[in-house]
Amino acid sequence: MKADHNQVLQYLKTARGQIDGIIKMVEDDRYCIDVSTQLMATQSLLAKTNACVLKAHMESCVRAAMDSGDEAEKDAKLAEIEKILEKLAR
Repeated sequence: MKADHNQVLQYLKTARGQIDGIIKMVEDDRYCIDVSTQLMATQSLLAKTNACVLKAHMESCVRAAMDSGDEAEKDAKLAEIEKILEKLAR
């Protein structure tokens, strides 16, 4: 993975802490809207983390494939990006 490991790990550890907090909220039978708000915050953080990873992939792996001149490699990287975009659109 070419993304900044420290940044990605910090995001993920923060998300893990948020999830632990949400679990506690559910166990404590907290108000639904409060739980939902925390879930959305965690989803947002995970989306930000994913964007960081994908950006690094584009800047390194995809760029290297495009610069390589290898058509099969270019096609493979573009196909990967298309699949990811389809998943994000769901």
